[in-house]
Amino acid sequence: MIRVYRKFISPLTPPSCRFSPTCSEYGIEAIQTHGALKGSYLTIRRILKCHPFHKGGFDPVPPKKSSSNSRHHH
Repeated sequence: MIRVYRKFISPLTPPSCRFSPTCSEYGIEAIQTHGALKGSYLTIRRILKCHPFHKGGFDPVPPKKSSSNSRHHH
């Protein structure tokens, strides 16, 4: 869906994303990093912040948290 937007819709509109990376880049990275469910949730939250009343700026995808259940015994 993000790729369809980037290929067919985005070229028809002036650049308007207030963030770096752009919202579509963020969405792709969020889904690759966190999977479809959490990545989509993060992307929707980001898109909801992308409006004229938000200052925007650098807003990277948060890193994937390591599982707290994985314990290494030495």
